[in-house]
Amino acid sequence: MRRKVTKAIFPVAGMGTRFLPATKAVPKEIMTLVDRPLIQYAIDEARAAGIREFIFVTSRGKSALEDYFDHAPELESALRKKGKTELLEVLKDTNMDSGAIAYIRQHKALGLGHAVWCARRLIGDEPFAVILPDDVIAAEKPCLQQMVEAYQETGGNMVAAMEVPPEKASSYGLLDVEEEMGSLVRVRGMVEKPKPEDAPSNLAVIGRYILTPKIMNNLNKMKSGAGGEIQLTDAIAQEIGGADGVYGLRFRGQRFDCGSKAGFLQATVSFGMSRPDLRDEFTSYLHEIVCTQKAAQ
Repeated sequence: MRRKVTKAIFPVAGMGTRFLPATKAVPKEIMTLVDRPLIQYAIDEARAAGIREFIFVTSRGKSALEDYFDHAPELESALRKKGKTELLEVLKDTNMDSGAIAYIRQHKALGLGHAVWCARRLIGDEPFAVILPDDVIAAEKPCLQQMVEAYQETGGNMVAAMEVPPEKASSYGLLDVEEEMGSLVRVRGMVEKPKPEDAPSNLAVIGRYILTPKIMNNLNKMKSGAGGEIQLTDAIAQEIGGADGVYGLRFRGQRFDCGSKAGFLQATVSFGMSRPDLRDEFTSYLHEIVCTQKAAQ
């Protein structure tokens, strides 16, 4: 029987320069999508997939991220005195049990592969997930849960994959597909941000991974790849053709790139319209804006 995936790494050491000046004081992962920070969406997805140990790879200036997952006795007491039980229930999702969460510092920004490697001692010899909070995925069944279920059948290493427009493909790590297996593909190669003429497909890797501990051994070699950084894609590619293999899962859901301003705004609209308590008023407002713009033209 395959070992269950119970540990997840959240690389959150980036400075979030695309969202300055907001990220001068607030970690990007704490920025709010409707009424929850980005990191809460990632945590909820991990919990739904059976993750029990949460490893954050952070950097200087991320104390607000640590505080977010801590208990707030004064706030909870004030809400309890005012009888605001619904808000107390909301806070429960933000609290983490003692020992369930760990913080590791990445002292130099050497790439995603290096960030994952920083957590090697906490991973040990177990399979693990990697979740990039910038990628928010709206799905009936959470993306990582879909991957965990597929992993139980295949084992090995697995990446979440989605088709992207050819003109945008060079912004992603792309899969070279060996075999189609329904929603799964067996991977023959992986290329990180290739030139358009070198793209093997338009099937892109996005921020969800299930990996074997062998990946940490590959990262130990610490070779720089695209952009002079240590690329996680390169470490995964070394397992292609090996005993474990590499698979891509075409997940069911819609991915939003909340690492970009446009993607964050798109996610805000989509998630806002999906909320029963906001849908009617918000949809009416958007409709008015569209009608006003059309009239102005």
